[in-house]
Amino acid sequence: MQMNKRIYRFTFIIFLFVLVIGLAASIQKKQTPVAELVLQNGKIITLDESSPEVEALAVYQGRILAIGTTKEIKPYVAKSTRIIDLKGKLAIPGFIESHGHFLSLGRSKMQLDLTKIKNWDEAVKMVAEAVKKAKPGEWITGRGWHQEKWDKVPSPNVDGLPFHDSMSKVSPENPVMLTHASGHSCFTNAKAMELAGINERTPNPDGGEIVKGKNGKPIGVFRETAQGLLRKAMSKARSQRTPQQIKAEALKMIELAEQACLENGVTSFHDAGTSFSTIDLYKQLVQEKKLGVRLNVMIRESNKRLRERIADYKIIGDGNHHLTVRTIKRSIDGALGAHGAWLFKPYNSLPSSTGLNTEPIDAMKETARIAIENDFQLATHAIGDRGNRETLNIYEQAFKAHPEKKDLRWRVEHTQHLHPDDISRFGKLGVIASMQGIHCTSDGPWVIKRLGEKRAKQGAYVWKKLMNTGAVICNGTDVPVEDISTIACFYATVTRKMKNGKVFFGDQRMTREEALRSYTINGAYAAFEENIKGSLEKGKLADITVLSKDILTIPDDEILNTEVLYTIVGGKVLYQKKRGR
Repeated sequence: MQMNKRIYRFTFIIFLFVLVIGLAASIQKKQTPVAELVLQNGKIITLDESSPEVEALAVYQGRILAIGTTKEIKPYVAKSTRIIDLKGKLAIPGFIESHGHFLSLGRSKMQLDLTKIKNWDEAVKMVAEAVKKAKPGEWITGRGWHQEKWDKVPSPNVDGLPFHDSMSKVSPENPVMLTHASGHSCFTNAKAMELAGINERTPNPDGGEIVKGKNGKPIGVFRETAQGLLRKAMSKARSQRTPQQIKAEALKMIELAEQACLENGVTSFHDAGTSFSTIDLYKQLVQEKKLGVRLNVMIRESNKRLRERIADYKIIGDGNHHLTVRTIKRSIDGALGAHGAWLFKPYNSLPSSTGLNTEPIDAMKETARIAIENDFQLATHAIGDRGNRETLNIYEQAFKAHPEKKDLRWRVEHTQHLHPDDISRFGKLGVIASMQGIHCTSDGPWVIKRLGEKRAKQGAYVWKKLMNTGAVICNGTDVPVEDISTIACFYATVTRKMKNGKVFFGDQRMTREEALRSYTINGAYAAFEENIKGSLEKGKLADITVLSKDILTIPDDEILNTEVLYTIVGGKVLYQKKRGR
């Protein structure tokens, strides 16, 4: 009898145990979320050291739910799940364009594209064709010319820059403004200069230059801040537009910019210099859920306007992390190609010039005070060795004045040419070098002409030297200065091979993984977002780019044949390459 009771109790306990296990399993099954999107059967590079490569991942409510093998992800799949069979293709964290100009990217699609012209004669021909379609008095604009990339030097010229006469002849009634590829100079015709009231007596503005011939007359080229004289005249002419027309044009630019981003696998974009009014438009689009690409926006306004309004414009992760505003943008010098980068010693190609300081040092220091006192990041355009030195000095002074401020992550945009003594300061100060891989190979053929062999070797595009100091480098294209092609920029970063076949100081190129990190997790870090994006980890935003080739392993020259197959933002496929394209 006693034995039967023991058997009964034991059996009952076993029954309860099995029941509990069954209920737990049933509850667990019911609680398992159903993935909205699954990528499987691929090579997925996570950039997470604990699981650097997996073959599948699941997405739920815009974030990564799980990663692992295709079999491990299977429990998250239901009839409603969209499944993308990668078929062995490469998936990586979405590319982050760490320095570009969003509206200018869109605008570049709406004006003359001068990036592929071979000489000045072709530019004149393009303008002549545009005049035939334009109304009298209508401004004709374009962008992308670069005198160093032409197959012949125009005649006559000043420092390789053409005179306006041939352009003015084909456009007598239409003002013309053609912006240099760098954005740091422009070419205009006689009509534009007439409307701007510019003649041989017009003085150079601070931080700018009106290029003149031997007779003292302007040839039509305006460097750095001198461009503002023409832009003011164009703004006056366009001031008759209604607010609705102005907004419609801006919305079209945004639409075209976003399309270009998605086609190139860009899921996040650092917009390097934007007005309060444009930010207001971004806010509206985010609230209406009409913005797919995530924007990290840098404010570009005067110190006076910053002091008045900056408190109203700090935005962190608005619209499910589609809009962040926490950075102020400044420019201490110009561009190397336009002889505007601020150097310690004169240009080899222009011994009369050491470049231009485009914003006064005292004004820059005031911006630094505004930034650090309002917990804003500061990003400064600095290309020449003097420009970079002065920027680092301003940063260091601000840091010392506020030792209580930590993890500031202030940035130098471009960092193209450094004095050897300043390279180590980036790591010591914790300053981020926001550099563009494609600038190295695009500019390379004429950099030595500008700086000389010694200066170029010591400090031009020194990625490895900076990384060895512990500095973080984030990558991008500076679009529309360069094409937004992420593949071309990645290729430039890992090869430093120029179009002429030569390699620009190859010891400074990045490894494939370093280049990928510079284009993903480092860009996230530069925006204080490394905890939510930049790598493919559970809980992070499902921002993913799928490529047709494995850019981490294929031979160098095959990289350029790689295509973007999918661009996924927050688990939504916003771009898919059509078959047969």
